[in-house]
Amino acid sequence: MPCFHDAPQRGPVTAPDSKAKALTPALVLGVLGVVYGDIGTSPLYALRAALLHFVDGGLEHWEILGILSLIVWALILTVTVKYVVFILRADNRGEGGILALMALAQRGFENERMRWAIALIGIVGACLFFGDGIITPAISVLSAVEGLKVVSPHFEEAVIPIAVAILLALFLVQFGGTGRMGAVFGPVCAVWFGALAVLGLWEVVQTPYVLMALSPHYAIQFCITYKLAAFIAFGSVVLAVTGAEALYADMGHFGRQPIRWAWLWLVLPALTLNYLGQGALLLRDPEALENPFFLLAPEWFRLPLVFLATAATIIASQAMISGAYTIARQCVQLGFIPRLEVKHTSETEEGQIYMPQVNLLLLIGVVILVLSFHTSDNLAAAYGIAVTGTFVCTSILAIIVFRRHFGWAWVASIGVFGPLLLLDLLFFFSNVLKIPQGGYVPLVLGAALFAMMTTWHRGRELLFARFRQDGLPLKSFIARLPQSRTIRVPGTAVFMTSQADFLPGALLHNLKHNKVLHERVLFVTVTNEGIPVVDPERRRVVDQLAPDIHRIGLHYGFQESPNIPKELEALREIGIPFEPMQTSYFLGRETVVPAAVPKMSRWRQWLFTIMSRNAVPATEFFRIPSDRVVELGVRVAI
Repeated sequence: MPCFHDAPQRGPVTAPDSKAKALTPALVLGVLGVVYGDIGTSPLYALRAALLHFVDGGLEHWEILGILSLIVWALILTVTVKYVVFILRADNRGEGGILALMALAQRGFENERMRWAIALIGIVGACLFFGDGIITPAISVLSAVEGLKVVSPHFEEAVIPIAVAILLALFLVQFGGTGRMGAVFGPVCAVWFGALAVLGLWEVVQTPYVLMALSPHYAIQFCITYKLAAFIAFGSVVLAVTGAEALYADMGHFGRQPIRWAWLWLVLPALTLNYLGQGALLLRDPEALENPFFLLAPEWFRLPLVFLATAATIIASQAMISGAYTIARQCVQLGFIPRLEVKHTSETEEGQIYMPQVNLLLLIGVVILVLSFHTSDNLAAAYGIAVTGTFVCTSILAIIVFRRHFGWAWVASIGVFGPLLLLDLLFFFSNVLKIPQGGYVPLVLGAALFAMMTTWHRGRELLFARFRQDGLPLKSFIARLPQSRTIRVPGTAVFMTSQADFLPGALLHNLKHNKVLHERVLFVTVTNEGIPVVDPERRRVVDQLAPDIHRIGLHYGFQESPNIPKELEALREIGIPFEPMQTSYFLGRETVVPAAVPKMSRWRQWLFTIMSRNAVPATEFFRIPSDRVVELGVRVAI
C-alpha cells in the first residue's frame, strides 16, 4: 500500500534559502504576467466597491480622499511591508506559499500536538485559497466585460453570456498547458500596467489636489469620523490587495528579487496612479462612480480598453487556476487529500501541470457564481473573506517562522507581525459582516474542504496505526526465510508499503494464495517530506535485508510527482539488477470497515470511504505500468 504520510525534515536547513535568479527583462515580464495578474486587475472594481457605502447624500471630497488614502496605505502596509519586505524572506528552500510556510513553521517543533496545530493553520489557509481560486476568475472577468455597458447600454444583456463563454473557453483549454499562453502573458500585462499608469496620471495632472490622499492623515480622519461605517468599508478596501499572496506563492518560479523589483518600480506606481486618477475623476464628477475605471479613458479608447481588461483578467484567472493546481498537488503530497490525477504539460518544466478533477470543480464553481451573483459588485461581498482569512493564517505562521527559524526574539517577531496581524484581522472581521450578502460562499467551501482534509489525514493515521498493530515485523520474516521452504520463482517483485519496518499485507496474501516468492524482492516505501524538492542524493535510501531482498525508501518533496519505475531503473547504478519487463508490482487495496469500537464518527467514516474509492489508482499516481500490477484486497477495521 502506498504511503502518503508527511515526514517533514527537522533540524537546520542547509540548502540555500532562495533561488537566486538574475534580474532580466524577460524575468520581469514573466513576473508581471504571473504574479501580479490578480492584484493588477483590482482597480476594475476596488475603489467603486468601497465608495458605494457612502453614496447616500452624495460623495464629499474628504470621503473620496479618505477611501483613497486607505487603499494606498493598504498597498503599502499589506503588500510592501508585510510581503515584499518580510514574508518573501521566509522561503522553504526557494519555494513559497501557505503550505511551504506551514512546513517551515513545523520544523521548529518536536511536539506532535504543536505540529498538528500548525498544520491546521496551513490547512485553513489552503482551504480559503481554493475559495479565492473560484471567486477570482468570476469577479475579474465579469468586471472587465461590464465595461461594455459603459461603451453602450445595449450590451447590458450580453454581459453574463459573454463572461460565461470566456470562462468556459479558459477552463477548456487548460489541458494544453500554460507554456504557450505564458509567452504572451508578460507583454500583455506590461501594456496593461502601462495603461493603468497613463490613464491615472492624465487625471492626476488635471486635479493634483488628489495627491493629498497620499497622506495617512485622511485615512485616520476618515476612520475617526465614520467609526463603524469605516470598519464596514474596510471590507471593500481589502479588494485592492487581493492577489498579494501570489507574491509569496510564486516565489519559487521567479525568485524574490524580480518580484520585489517589479512591485516597487512598476506595479505599485501604476496601481497608485490609477487609483489616484479614479479619485481625481470622482472629485470633478461624482456621477462617474457608475464605472470610474472605464470612464478614465476617452470615449474612443473605451472599447479597446475593455478588450485589454478582459485579456488582463484572463491572465489573472489563469494564474489563480495554475496556483490551485499547485496547492492541490501539495495537499496530495502532504497527505491532506486523496490521490488526484496529475498530467505534466511540459517536458522541461516540472511545475507546469494540469489536474482534470480540480479543473472541472473550479469550472463548475465559477459558472455557478457568475449565474448566481450576476454582477461584480455582488461578488465583491464574497471575495474579501477568503483573501483576508489567508492573510491571517500567513501572519500567524510568520510569527512562528521568524522566531523559530530565523532566531528572532519573541518581542521582535510579535512587534513586527503583531500590528500586521491586527490589520489582517481588521480586514477579516469587516468582511465577516458581508456573510449574508455572499461572504458565506468561501466559508461554506472552506468548511467542506477542511472537513475533507482533516478526515483524510485522520483516516490515514488510523489506517497506518492498524497496519503497525496487525503487521508482522519485517526483520522477523527475513530471519525465518532461510529455514522456510518457500519456492523462489524468476523475476522481480516490488511490494509497495507504507510501513517500512513491517511486512506488506500484499506479500502475506501472495504467499498464502500462490505459495511462491520471487527471486528478487523490493520493498518500496514512498515518503513525502516537508520541503519542496528533495536533493537527488537523498532521493533513494537502499538497505539490503538479505541476498536479493532490498528495502527501498524513496523521498519526494511536496512540489514533486513520484515516478516509481524511473527510480527503480536507477538502481542499476548501485548494482541491483532491474528489468522492467520481468517485474511485477504488488499493491494492497484496502476496504475500510467500522471497528468494534470506531475511532471516527460515522459521517467521517462515510466520507473517508467515499474519498478512498474515488482516489486515483496508485498505478496512475506512481506511473506504474498497469499491465505489470497485481492488486490484493484486504479489509481494515478502524
